[in-house]
Amino acid sequence: MKRVLAFDYGASSGRAILFSLNGDKIHAKELHRFDNVPVKKGGTLYWDFPALMNELFMGIEKAVADGGFDSIGIDTWGVDFGLIDKNGDLLENPVHYRDSRTDTMPDEVFSILPKNKLYSLTGIQMMSFNTVFQLYYVKKYKSDLYNRADKLLLIPDLMAYFLTGKMYAERTIASTTQLTDAVTKNWSDEIIDALGFRRSLFPEIIDSGSEYGMLKPELCRKFGIDPVPVIAVCCHDTASAIFSVPAEGTPLYLSCGTWSLLGTLSDKPILSEDSLKANFTNETGYGGVTRYLKNIMGLWIINECRREWKKSRDVSFNEIVEEAKKIDNNKFVIDVDDDAFLKPDDMPQRIISYCIKKYEDAPRTMGEIARCVYESLCLRYREVIAALSSVTGKKYDTLYVVGGGCKAEYLCEMIASVCKLKVSAGPVEATAVGNALVQFIALKALDNDKRLKKLIKQNFDIKEYKA
Repeated sequence: MKRVLAFDYGASSGRAILFSLNGDKIHAKELHRFDNVPVKKGGTLYWDFPALMNELFMGIEKAVADGGFDSIGIDTWGVDFGLIDKNGDLLENPVHYRDSRTDTMPDEVFSILPKNKLYSLTGIQMMSFNTVFQLYYVKKYKSDLYNRADKLLLIPDLMAYFLTGKMYAERTIASTTQLTDAVTKNWSDEIIDALGFRRSLFPEIIDSGSEYGMLKPELCRKFGIDPVPVIAVCCHDTASAIFSVPAEGTPLYLSCGTWSLLGTLSDKPILSEDSLKANFTNETGYGGVTRYLKNIMGLWIINECRREWKKSRDVSFNEIVEEAKKIDNNKFVIDVDDDAFLKPDDMPQRIISYCIKKYEDAPRTMGEIARCVYESLCLRYREVIAALSSVTGKKYDTLYVVGGGCKAEYLCEMIASVCKLKVSAGPVEATAVGNALVQFIALKALDNDKRLKKLIKQNFDIKEYKA
């Protein structure tokens, strides 16, 4: 039997799950769950990296107490990074992608490297918080910080560095930066040179399933364990989630959480003019496959609404859904990808203001606002699926929904109805499952073959909803 410890860090919460593999049986045991709360200092929004590392150590302690493990894997959101100096120290907390510092950076970068050229090289969806824009901001407006930096490490690579002392960039997380070549999947010297970045900032890229290294001796002593490898899983959480989709070939998938990632798989990047116009992204998945998808705002909007409503009374997601169900006829549709909904704070009022501007009227109650958000999300999914079919020339009859959103039957039923597709929902903890599967493969306990998809179906709840 093999046991692996999967850390899955989302934009609002994280979890440590211990997976055991015994023959064809995979057992998952959640050991630790925690909030991921950003901090604001001097007008800048940061991730609380010391707190996140402390949660990681707590997860290890609980896993040791539960009988130990054979390896560790970490996945997180993309694009954000920490800068390490020549002494190996973190220069500052990583800045949160929702910070406003990069709002105007795309236009500054495009004046040097035109938008269509950047897309033809990277195939990455244009979003103002992409790493390329964040790093350009640091280079131009925080030159002292930039000059002191020796290495740039994306969040899961940064965590792995503090566990192993080794600096690498795992390939799926590197692909989110808009600094890698879509075809070679390595750092793009053309982009790096054009923007005047130091090539030495960027660590060696390693494949999913490689090892960062062994857990440092001082940490082994701290936890009272023998050395174990820290595996570079599909370190981008979306790549891990998609690896757990229980379908072969090139399925239509939706990884539904804080963000909604809707797309398919492709043997090669799609860099056409139509793809640029539709603003699809070409990120890397396990084995070098291209994850061709669109980033959609996702459940962030409803989560932020709940956070605001909870200021006056405790409100559960079930209550929000029940109130939404009472609304027979929704009159309001928002563009969930509008910048008005990107930043935190008083999301219900943002929705009301948006609708007043668009309709001269607005949803007011919790049920009306929630129904508006859920239906707007589904309509956006339908729109993106149509664009995806147009670009790829493929038609789809099933949408594979993975992640936290697949727990919401109301949402899954609405997706099936609005998009006119059968919905296969599950696994719920798709990202952690994908993380664990790559660890098992790296430990040679599993093979990446047709059996893998069957194991997912056998071991995790999958529900279907008819169109």
